[in-house]
Amino acid sequence: MTSPDSISLHALQSEILEAMVRGEGFEAIANRLCLRAEELAPGAICTIVGVNGEGRLKAVASPSLPTSYGEAITGLEIGPSVGSCGTAAYLGEPVEVDDISTSPLWAPYKDLVLPLGLQACWSFPIKTSDGRVAAAFGFYFKDKRGPTVFERSIVNTCVHLCSIAIEHALTQKRNHALAYYDQLTGLPNRRSFDDMMFDRIVSMDPAFGLLVVDIDNLKIANDTMGHVVGDSLIQEVAARLSQIVPNGASRIGGDEFAVLIDGCRSHAELAAAADRIVEAMKTTFDCAGYTLTPQITMGGVVYEIDGVDPDLLRQNADFAIYHAKSVNRGGYALFKRDMRTSIATRMSTIRTVGEALNEERVVPFYQPLITLSDGTIHGFEALARIKMDNGAIVSAGQFQAALSDPSIAFRLTDQMLRHIARDMRGWMEGGFNVGHVGINLSTADFHRGDVEQRLLAAFEPAGVPLDRIVVEVTEGVFMDSTDDKVVHVIESLRRKGITVALDDFGTGFASLTHLIRFPVDCIKVDKSFVDRMLTDHPSQLVVELLVDLSRKLHMHTVAEGIETQAQAGWLKALGCNTGQGYYFGRPVDVEATTKLMREWQPGFPQAASLAAKKKRA
Repeated sequence: MTSPDSISLHALQSEILEAMVRGEGFEAIANRLCLRAEELAPGAICTIVGVNGEGRLKAVASPSLPTSYGEAITGLEIGPSVGSCGTAAYLGEPVEVDDISTSPLWAPYKDLVLPLGLQACWSFPIKTSDGRVAAAFGFYFKDKRGPTVFERSIVNTCVHLCSIAIEHALTQKRNHALAYYDQLTGLPNRRSFDDMMFDRIVSMDPAFGLLVVDIDNLKIANDTMGHVVGDSLIQEVAARLSQIVPNGASRIGGDEFAVLIDGCRSHAELAAAADRIVEAMKTTFDCAGYTLTPQITMGGVVYEIDGVDPDLLRQNADFAIYHAKSVNRGGYALFKRDMRTSIATRMSTIRTVGEALNEERVVPFYQPLITLSDGTIHGFEALARIKMDNGAIVSAGQFQAALSDPSIAFRLTDQMLRHIARDMRGWMEGGFNVGHVGINLSTADFHRGDVEQRLLAAFEPAGVPLDRIVVEVTEGVFMDSTDDKVVHVIESLRRKGITVALDDFGTGFASLTHLIRFPVDCIKVDKSFVDRMLTDHPSQLVVELLVDLSRKLHMHTVAEGIETQAQAGWLKALGCNTGQGYYFGRPVDVEATTKLMREWQPGFPQAASLAAKKKRA
């Protein structure tokens, strides 16, 4: 027959387990447990103390004792002589003291409990499933005695229930962390960020700014140095953001963070916060043998100025960072209304080019390069064109915005390489002396780290000699590489016989001194200088300087954008090697280029005459 004591303990278990199912917090359950245990053991006073990761006590539940008791024991370090609970937690074993006034365990602390009429204490450690002591359950008595048999049963039941409750609380905590916090950085995740945005908007003073932060070139770090380094870079950026804006940063994507700036009411205040973040990223750090400097790009909005709806604010911040990546990578941009239109146009262009790539409608058109001294064809530059469904041909200038998307730029290069290799193979089989064919490569092509392999894969199977290839890169390609990776790749291409041309020289970031460091064979003088050189003295001086400098550096010179006989004649007299422009021929498809090679005869006068005839036609 079931005893009343067993029935009472069963009822205690049911009540506590039901409380867990209802979702009560651990402290509420602990207080409920203490009160029910005291009802089952009249005269006993129950306490539950927690043990933190540093081995210090924290009062969790002591409903029948004054709050001063909990305040006094919180923060005590567990040890072999720290009362009953501190010692039990330290030893991991029950500790029974039947006379607190004489126990050496209580000597430093007896004045804490004796005035409360407590004479004895039995404490039992509460352990998690992995054996760690997480808490201690204490039974105090007002008499100098130990627990009765039934009181021991109560304590055993309470300890077991506490252990279950702690495991339940830890599981809830882990689940909450998984749901609301990023596991790599410990920062709030996107879900938490959305909640924080909402809380600020509905607060009494919803003034705040939002910065969206992207880590630049994270994929390159992962691909070239390994994910350990990439993860360390993410953690480093997260730590620096947290230091600058405590409790304001969230990780909302793989390489993306959001930072809420409380109290921000203007773009100027937001810009000041962005400046502090940029400055914080300038310090290097070491990881796995690499020395890295985090680089980030940011876009920002201010509540009310740039919108009040959370989704609109976030979208506008995305527009701002999108703009920053195009014009100020490594810095930040604040949202402006016209960004929505320009970026929407860019996204439409990206979709158009993506569809053309999917349908193999991106093809090379070829523009001739003419040897100015004798009028012969020196080679061609391959320029990307899109064939539209209606038969129209779209030039690169019309879809240039899409090429700032690394994925689009990479795919376009691959499609161009396949077509160029096929066309060159056809010309060689037709007995034409093709000369060199220039191919434009972008920063995105070099970031993948496989430029050389892609060139070899395109031209070697087609039997096209690599010394017939000219790789054209802009100054920006070199300048975007801070670790000389591009320089090393270019040097390797040159060792394989590929010629390297520095395109649009004079319009980018490089100075003349960079010509010595950049491993190139040819300088292409930008069209903007050629356009003005006969009427603008400074432009004339630039062209003269570049031609003279390239000759002294044993480099080849190509003048771009030649449109008149006068320009061609002056450049020839100056000693410029090669000319390119509408005067000699517009970019045309492979069939027209083949026809051009059949018709074009050596000799500059004939070339000029043919060019003029084409222009009149």
